[in-house]
Amino acid sequence: MRYYRFILIGFLSAFIASSLLFSNLFGNDGLNSNQSRLDAYNKLRNVILSVENYYVDEVDINEIVNKAISGLLTNLDAHSAYLPPKDFQDLKVQTDGEFSGIGIQIAMKDGALTIIAPIEGTPGDKAGLKSGDIILKIDDKSTINMTIDDAMNLMRGKKKSIVKLTIVRKSEAKPLVFEIVRDVISIKSTYAKKIENTDYLYVRVNTFDKKVSQEVENLIKKNNPNGIILDLRGNPGGLLDQAIALSNLFIKDGVIVSQKGKLRESSEEFRADGKAVFSDIPLVVLVNSGSASASEIVAGALQDHKRAVVVGEKTFGKGSVQIVLPLDQNDGLRLTTARYYLPSGRTIQAVGITPDIIVYPGVVPKDENDFTIKESDLKKHLQGELDKIENKIVKKTNNENIITINDIYNDIQLKSAIDALKILTVVNNNHIINIANR
Repeated sequence: MRYYRFILIGFLSAFIASSLLFSNLFGNDGLNSNQSRLDAYNKLRNVILSVENYYVDEVDINEIVNKAISGLLTNLDAHSAYLPPKDFQDLKVQTDGEFSGIGIQIAMKDGALTIIAPIEGTPGDKAGLKSGDIILKIDDKSTINMTIDDAMNLMRGKKKSIVKLTIVRKSEAKPLVFEIVRDVISIKSTYAKKIENTDYLYVRVNTFDKKVSQEVENLIKKNNPNGIILDLRGNPGGLLDQAIALSNLFIKDGVIVSQKGKLRESSEEFRADGKAVFSDIPLVVLVNSGSASASEIVAGALQDHKRAVVVGEKTFGKGSVQIVLPLDQNDGLRLTTARYYLPSGRTIQAVGITPDIIVYPGVVPKDENDFTIKESDLKKHLQGELDKIENKIVKKTNNENIITINDIYNDIQLKSAIDALKILTVVNNNHIINIANR
């Protein structure tokens, strides 16, 4: 923290600094290096003085400096930014886990404001926004050259107020317009369901908040499954320590993820803690283009350690580390300080995770003329048809805690994951039998 404050002080001191001061600041650097730095600071000072003296409108010196800082950070990468007082306070509110908005995670991708993923159950999800959608306008404001923070501030607002998004979607010939009612975003980070006619457990992780790993551990222990589907689709990430803790449930030893930056304190290697309470349960991970950051760390670590089969689509590719540095009590910087690397040494940033089995979303194809139903199912089907004719009201079974056969056949990625899990289960059982027979 002191290092970044030191650099900032050096930046602002450029207005009055002398050659001697710069020599002291930069210690034993060569004279050429000192002169180069001095020339650069002088250039910045001259630009600021020119704007202050000659720009057509009066601009306060503090506003000029803030704009200079904002431009500098915005041009570094898509995730670094200057946080003026309002944005800085909004960030604090967001990290508390509850705010009014529409529940989508966004990022800059190829220069466009892109939806990483709508969070399950939020207004954005219910309205039909999708991962990969490009936001062209928010209300009547174009997003071209708009920062992520400005976009987020425009989408937040009072509960029950309306925000209008104009969306460009690959599969659509013209932009789509969504009018979405804002609501308080309170995210249920995890839940689990049993998979019908199996001993498998479907575990959904929507976002990586501070309780994820403990909740997943409790859900698995409670159900004691023979196999697990870990669904990270549309999960935009969250806390790094929770991604590591979740991986620790399945990976017994070795590196989970490392981060490398310019400074020694920005570089760190995170290894498995050796506990791995579920190290032997067959595991399949579901991902898609909305899986980002912490989700990619988990999926990539499990894939590199050959601990799970990854099924779905290529992930988003957000593998950089940002920290928030307060400048004073009111504003701050969000600065990229490192990048994540998986156990194999590969990077996530702008590359993502390629699944072991690539499956695009959709329903499972079926032959409409193939009426092959088991006898017991046929009787239930015919009874249902009879009840319809006789206008009988049939009370539906509560399947909230079960992934039904119908659910599976409406989600080909999930169906493929279950098929892969069945193979893993057979292989795992054969391995156990072989060990027992030795």
